Formats: sequence, structure tokens, C-alpha cells
Amino acid sequence: MSDVRAGLDRNQMAARVAQDIPEGAYVNLGIGLPTKISDYLPSDREVILHTENGMLGMGPVAVGDEVDPDLINAGKIPVTELPGASYFHHADSFGMMRGGHLDICVLGAFQVSEKGDLANWHTGAPDAIPAVGGAMDLAIGAKQVFVLMELTTRDGAAKLVKELTYPATGLGCVTRLYTDRAVFELGADGASVIETFGGTTIDELRELTGLDLKEQ
Repeated sequence: MSDVRAGLDRNQMAARVAQDIPEGAYVNLGIGLPTKISDYLPSDREVILHTENGMLGMGPVAVGDEVDPDLINAGKIPVTELPGASYFHHADSFGMMRGGHLDICVLGAFQVSEKGDLANWHTGAPDAIPAVGGAMDLAIGAKQVFVLMELTTRDGAAKLVKELTYPATGLGCVTRLYTDRAVFELGADGASVIETFGGTTIDELRELTGLDLKEQ
């Protein structure tokens, strides 16, 4: 198998997702890499960030004197608040997630299938502690589900697959996949490549994933 060329770094990946979040959207950023997106949202665009532990109007990650130990996101990372921010009970937060009130959620993943199936809570390893948290609620409740992840594992195996081999979080829920090598549109008809990075070609992606990728 040929090597796919290097693509975006993790900060560039987060910035790429931020470009596609529209004005006025209510958005949840999942634990891990997706939290970086808040640092790259354009200052002239109003995006209302939701965190499942009970906050609307979350700002970028807090640094230095901005850090308040009582102001954290669901991943326990210190964050800032924007003017008009509000706080509420955890149950109310999940009501927003389950009730279809979020326009977009951005989640990390262990695997995503070409039809938009999501696996992001458990690898099946016997020593892993399964903790799905609010991922199922977000995957099914948000109007659009984006996934942000590296395209391959540390061993070089593709994480965009034909069928999941890890326990599913949700089926047919992911609409778009952002990776270091390319951006993909997912759905019942399979995966399409929207954009590539670092000189990566469609044929290289097909070889890496083993999928019959379409080109938009």
C-alpha cells in the first residue's frame, strides 16, 4: 500500500471545521480534539456553543488569568464565557440535546462507516472502561453530526471503514467527516470526497480505505 502524504495538523483540522459552522448556529463540541474548534471560530460570526454539563455561550479555552476552576466544559477543560452566557441543570442540557435544539455537534470517533455509522465510545478492549456519556444523545439529537478525527490509527489502519467493527454509538447519523487528509460527505449512498489536503489523491484515499469513494 502506498503512503498517503501528510496533511493537516490538529490545529489546522479544527480551523477547517470552524470554517463550515454557519452564523447563528447552536453547536456542541465533543470531548477531545473537537474542543479546539472554539479557538478558530471567526470573531465576526455569532456561534452559540453548548456544553452538556450545562452552559450556553461558551467561549474559547481559558488560559492564564482567565482560568476559573468552576467554569469548565464537559471534558473538564477550563473555558471562557461570552456575553449573554447562561447556565442550567444537567437534565435541561440533555433535553436540549435530545429535543433537536442543536444545529450541529462535532464529535471525535474511533471509527466512522461510509454510510455515517458512528463508533466513538468503546473499542471493545477488555481493559477499557466504557463510558458513552452524552454521545448517543448528541449523535441522534443534533440536526447535523460532524466527526473530526485523524484518518488513520497509529498503526496506519483507516478509521473510515465500510462497516464498524467497534460498538456503535449511532447508525446513519454522521453527515460529514473531517480528517487530516480529506473532508468526506457520508450517507446511504456511501462516502464522497469533498476536499483533500497535502497533495493526497482520491486514488490514494481509495487504496487506504478500501472504499469506492466518489468525488464531488
